[in-house]
Amino acid sequence: MADLFEKFSKNKGSIGQYQEKAHGYFAFPRLEGEIANRMIFQGKERVVWSLNNYLGLANHPEVRKADAEAAQQYGLAYPMGARMMSGNSTLHEQLEQELADFVAKEDAFLLNYGYQGMASIVDCLCGRRDVVVYDAESHACILDGLRMVPAHRYVFKHNDIEDFEKQMVRATKMIEESGGGILVITEGVFGMAGDQGKLREICDLKKKYDFRLLVDDAHGFGTMGATGAGVGEEQGCQDQIDVYFSTFAKSMASIGGFVAGDRDIINFLRYNLRSQIFAKSLPMPIVIGNLKRLELLRNCPELRERLWENVRSLQKQLTENGFDIGKTDSPVTPVYMHGGVAEASQLIVDMRENYNIFCSIVVYPVIPKGHIILRLIPTAVHTEQDIKETIDGFKALKHKLESKLYPQEIPDVV
Repeated sequence: MADLFEKFSKNKGSIGQYQEKAHGYFAFPRLEGEIANRMIFQGKERVVWSLNNYLGLANHPEVRKADAEAAQQYGLAYPMGARMMSGNSTLHEQLEQELADFVAKEDAFLLNYGYQGMASIVDCLCGRRDVVVYDAESHACILDGLRMVPAHRYVFKHNDIEDFEKQMVRATKMIEESGGGILVITEGVFGMAGDQGKLREICDLKKKYDFRLLVDDAHGFGTMGATGAGVGEEQGCQDQIDVYFSTFAKSMASIGGFVAGDRDIINFLRYNLRSQIFAKSLPMPIVIGNLKRLELLRNCPELRERLWENVRSLQKQLTENGFDIGKTDSPVTPVYMHGGVAEASQLIVDMRENYNIFCSIVVYPVIPKGHIILRLIPTAVHTEQDIKETIDGFKALKHKLESKLYPQEIPDVV
């Protein structure tokens, strides 16, 4: 008989295998100072492209004031208990109604965390007779939700409408036998590649197939569309999205999330979403702070305009200088390069220590061997100087990588 934990010393997991050299630098790095375009890492100021503070609300003076006053008035304990039992308030309900109005839905329900919320929604909506059809590049929170679901599952190639239809044919045949329904899941903006989901094309197929649509619009809410109401608004199909989900952790620079839709489905989730029924309510300072953030998101279009000025400038200068940014049509800006894990780690150290740039990196086993993605998140608070320094640094890094100047070993930086 083996000790349950014995295996962990031998197999640390696909990402954890690098933890001795990665922790504190490549993984779990510590950024210090106020959330901003420039922060302190390892004692030095860096241009930071790794924060989802799209509209710059994290340190907006009105937001900081609302957060501080709410914390002073209520503390972090109030309301005490789960929403269903003792943790409800008029302000929770006000935030839900304002969110529903903003995304053009009848009702909305607050979620303590976006990741937890989406996983729970998927689990709650589908039973063993149902079928889920989902995009191959769906976020981990969707995939984790699917792991809990007893429904049949069919995955379609990323943003491939032809393959989507093939899976819909299979799903339709399945429910004819099982008597269930079909839930389609995709994203508004895919957070790794930055490309929008093909919501319009999927919605148009509602005339041909019988299904309901759940959209994770974490990166689209607040950044996309004429008013910032998301990719459904951007593509003119918001009314065809049956269940709309987003998080407060991106454009609102906060904690929590929400799900919106017709009142009947939201009430079903309100009374059946176990992760919320048995969890403490969102604290009042977070609710009040999110009300202020939503107010600014709605009433200050200049924040979104400033974000997009930076997005266009950064992406234009990257492509003009020969960088591959894929098919992004959102603020998410991936830069695709080629190299192994050792070369990637050398590049990151060089970038941070010699060019004072901090951005996220994605390598094997998250993506195939030999590929590197540097992921940049421009925000409304970045400057043209930030962009210039980053482009200059990236040009030097690309030259070194392509010239094979980086040692074939993971550096000791911890």
